[in-house]
Amino acid sequence: MKPANADWLPGVHGAPGIQNDPHAFELLNRATDPNGVLTAAMWEVARWDGKIVLDLGAGTGHFSPLFAEKARHVFAVEPDDRLRLLAMERVTREDHARVSVMTGSAGRVFLPDSSVDIVHARFAYFWGPGCEPGLSEVARVVRPGGAAFIIDNDDTQGTFARWTGRSSTYAPRDQPAVERFWREQGFEVERVGVELRFGSREEFSRVVRNEFPAELAEDIVSEHGGSSLTFSYALLLFHRAY
Repeated sequence: MKPANADWLPGVHGAPGIQNDPHAFELLNRATDPNGVLTAAMWEVARWDGKIVLDLGAGTGHFSPLFAEKARHVFAVEPDDRLRLLAMERVTREDHARVSVMTGSAGRVFLPDSSVDIVHARFAYFWGPGCEPGLSEVARVVRPGGAAFIIDNDDTQGTFARWTGRSSTYAPRDQPAVERFWREQGFEVERVGVELRFGSREEFSRVVRNEFPAELAEDIVSEHGGSSLTFSYALLLFHRAY
C-alpha cells in the first residue's frame, strides 16, 4: 500500500517493514553487515570522499551518516512524511551537519541536473523491470564520472533468503531475469555475503516478527532458540559508472 502522504510523488510504493515498525527496521539495519563488507565493496567501486552523495529512499536516514563520514555532503531523499521526520530527528540528534533531509522520490528528485557524484538506493523502489523512470532520474542528477549503487536481497543464498522463501509476504521472483535487467541497463552485478548479527534475542525476535507473518515468525524464532544470533545473509550490489 502506497503511503497516502506521497500520492503527489511519482513511483512511490509502500514499504511495510519500515512503515509498520521503524524501530524494528532500524534494528535490522544495525544487525546487517557489522563487519562493513558491503561498504568496502562499494568503496572499491567508487569512493565518496569529498563527493556529493544522494541517499535515495533514505527511510529514517540510517545509512546517510555512513556516507557523511567522508562525503562533502549527503542529500537524504525520502517520500514518506513520518520516516522523513524521523530522519530529520536523527540528523539533529546526532549533529550530522553534512546531511540534508529532503522530500522526493526515485521518480522525482528535487536536485539540479548533474549535481551529485554517488547515488545509493538500498531496498527502495529499484527492484528491476518497471523502475526505468527512476533510473532516468538517477542519470539526470549524476555528474559524468559518477556512480550509482543499487542494493537488493540475493534470494538464492543465506539464512535470510531461506526465511523469505517460506514467507507469503515476499513474492517469488525470477532473480535471473532481474539480474539480466540490470545488466541491460548498464549495471554490473556483484554478490556480497555478509553477516546478520543481532545484539540480543529480543532484537532478533522483534525484527523477525516485523518481517514475517505471525506463524512463520514464531517458527523462525523457535528454530533459532540457541545462543547464536549470527546468520548468513547474501546481498546483490548493482553498480554503474556514468
